[in-house]
Amino acid sequence: MSTFKAPKGTYDLLPPDSATYLAVREAIAAPLRNSGYGYVETPGFESVELFARGVGESTDIVTKEMYAFETKGGDRLALRPEGTASVLRAALEANLHKAGNLPVKLWYSGSYYRYERPQKGRYRHFSQVGAEAIGAEDPALDAELIILADQAYRSLGLRNFRILLNSLGDQECRPVYRAALQDFLRGLDLDEDTLRRAEINPLRVLDDKRESVQKQLGDAPLLRDYLCDACKAYHEEVRELITAAGVVFEDDPKLVRGLDYYTRTTFEFVHDGLGSQSAVGGGGRYDGLSEMIGGPALPSVGWALGVDRTVLALEAEGVTLDLPASTSVFAVPLSEDARRLLFAKITELRRLGVAADFSFGVKGLKSAMKSANRSGARYALIAGERDLADGIVQLKDMESGEQSAIGVNEIVAELESRLG
Repeated sequence: MSTFKAPKGTYDLLPPDSATYLAVREAIAAPLRNSGYGYVETPGFESVELFARGVGESTDIVTKEMYAFETKGGDRLALRPEGTASVLRAALEANLHKAGNLPVKLWYSGSYYRYERPQKGRYRHFSQVGAEAIGAEDPALDAELIILADQAYRSLGLRNFRILLNSLGDQECRPVYRAALQDFLRGLDLDEDTLRRAEINPLRVLDDKRESVQKQLGDAPLLRDYLCDACKAYHEEVRELITAAGVVFEDDPKLVRGLDYYTRTTFEFVHDGLGSQSAVGGGGRYDGLSEMIGGPALPSVGWALGVDRTVLALEAEGVTLDLPASTSVFAVPLSEDARRLLFAKITELRRLGVAADFSFGVKGLKSAMKSANRSGARYALIAGERDLADGIVQLKDMESGEQSAIGVNEIVAELESRLG
């Protein structure tokens, strides 16, 4: 027994469960690849200042949850707590926005880290697939991303998720709402930390999950009542485009996002089968983030969907993914000559794209066939000295139990034919 264990709040992905996680990542990414989004990968750590500026210095992520450290060279770095700031930084650094084809459409997949109280659906290390469309202000772009996320979830077989939609306004109308909300919050019975948060970013108080806070927010002013005409028109077009695409959503005037960079369109995917951690993904428009981190004005929109949460949602609905078999053919040699022959045939099958495995180590027939069964292979190739003397091997159908002899030179063609 190893004396080491995975750190608290983390998990190891191991077969066979890891196959489901890979399938979820692939399903989320597939609609993006078909819609002009190119893959981007950024470092697992960035400058602390990138997240302090972009995510917000007063956010819980930056003040309480970020894994920050100082390198031997004196640089202040942090494990990435979210993906958007890193992806935008990478696009700006590479001058992708100057290539003349806006928006820059990118998707990514990776691990993220936040120091918070571990519970089901909330980990200190978690996996996301995300998408960002950088450099264009267009309601159709917001609608596209919502539709693609909906398509990804439905392709997995999820049905009981809900899409919540709201607008957070812009630099013209949000300050008016902010002042009205601050006046309201100052009259509530809130603790000092929450009152301090209300002075810095009052919208974040609306996102406070504590019941003692939420009970006092019933009469809070709603942002939709303060939207300027431009934001109202923009939001209405997003709603119309999503509706025309057959995507069902719910207007949620109290929906806010916990990060400072969001403007206008904001949305969240929730699944009621997950209990308190009901959000499986979310995103929105962040028109000012590029300028916050030192870039030019680049209105943008994006989302991130949690792989861990999506797997939990599948389990809550009882959805089992139809995963391809990890092994189609398993070779069982019963002599040294058979080992060399079958290993060569397995190698040939693999080169042709057939998933194939081999009984490694010295094993008897009974033990080797147990390994073949555990592999999930559809067919087993079995050969001993007598078989090779006759120029044949035994091909066993692991589902029906039927076994037949085939010529050594017919192995590859026969299996290709049977496996289609």
